[in-house]
Amino acid sequence: MPIARLFYFTIFAALAFLLPFLSLYYQKVLGLSGSQIGFLTGIAPIISLVGASVWGAVADATQKHKAILLMAVAGVWISVLAIFKAPGFLLLTVAVGFYAFLSSPVLPIVDNAVMTLLGDRRDEYGLERVWGSIGWGVSAIFAGILIQRLGLHWAFYGFLILYGFLFFVAMRFPVPEVSIASNFWQGLRRFATDFHWIIFLLVALVEGLSLSIFLNFLFLHLSDMGSSRTIMSLSLTFATFSEIPVFLAGHKLLRRWTPVQLLAVSIALTAVRAFLYVGMTAPWQVLLVSLLHGPTFAVMWTAGVAYATQTAPKGLGTTALGVFGGMTFGLGSALGAMTGGWLYQHLGGTAPFAWAGVASLLALVPFLWVHRRTIFRMDAI
Repeated sequence: MPIARLFYFTIFAALAFLLPFLSLYYQKVLGLSGSQIGFLTGIAPIISLVGASVWGAVADATQKHKAILLMAVAGVWISVLAIFKAPGFLLLTVAVGFYAFLSSPVLPIVDNAVMTLLGDRRDEYGLERVWGSIGWGVSAIFAGILIQRLGLHWAFYGFLILYGFLFFVAMRFPVPEVSIASNFWQGLRRFATDFHWIIFLLVALVEGLSLSIFLNFLFLHLSDMGSSRTIMSLSLTFATFSEIPVFLAGHKLLRRWTPVQLLAVSIALTAVRAFLYVGMTAPWQVLLVSLLHGPTFAVMWTAGVAYATQTAPKGLGTTALGVFGGMTFGLGSALGAMTGGWLYQHLGGTAPFAWAGVASLLALVPFLWVHRRTIFRMDAI
């Protein structure tokens, strides 16, 4: 689907300009402390958690997915401009809150639409989603060069240009309507009382915590080590391009292993990745560690989207993906940002990554125990 691939390419190209450099902008341009940075990067995911769940439920209940998508994309553009122009910390906090709330339904709506349009070929989702990785990787190269030469303000300029184009892509994006098979509230209660779904969300929470630490504090740690902005942007490129083979092979992975098995692998490798960041002795080593981004994030996301859409009642796909995304990039990211900010300020640059590794191991043990009968089934391999 060319329009889906263009959407993924554009939105992640825009995000690559802004998100990795936002903490540096807060620190270097606005002069915020580690705790203030942790607060700003922490409240956004909490609001996203609520926003993704609320927007997803409203979209499924009203069948107004396309209207909500267009409104959200336009609102994100305005809110990021407000972040850039905010004259003080209070107004900056408000702008960040609006950005988090308005951005939360965009990807769940698009992901669910793509899965619906694929029909029986849902396991080929990665072939569409991989264009987001390509967009991020290509954009990260240009972002690093522009920001190195012209300053951190180009993180905002690049985002606003690309996100403006995204609105026109969204206007042409087909969003199919899927009728709800049962009572909407009954479907929600099923989610709330399903033990396996709760365990799945626990994994999403911890993965989000770790990814938040990697995204928000890696550049700060590298800066403390004396890294150049070029190394920083290259680490983004290496990480993003490591996603590409995973997404391209996603349908093969899902045919060979179950989503639960793939999630277990991603948690284990996330812990390895975190501890390797702790052990770095020179900035260039981040390029090698960043290659684990594909086997961690891309595997987790491919398996998570498959699990969420498989287990969701008919017509509640956007709600399921909204809750999954909300736990990952909402509550999980908030916990990662807030705890990471405190650890960075009080215990140093490696402390947040050590915490990410420990948290991943703590999540892996009960996950393996609960799913021991399916994870270790030889006939599923």
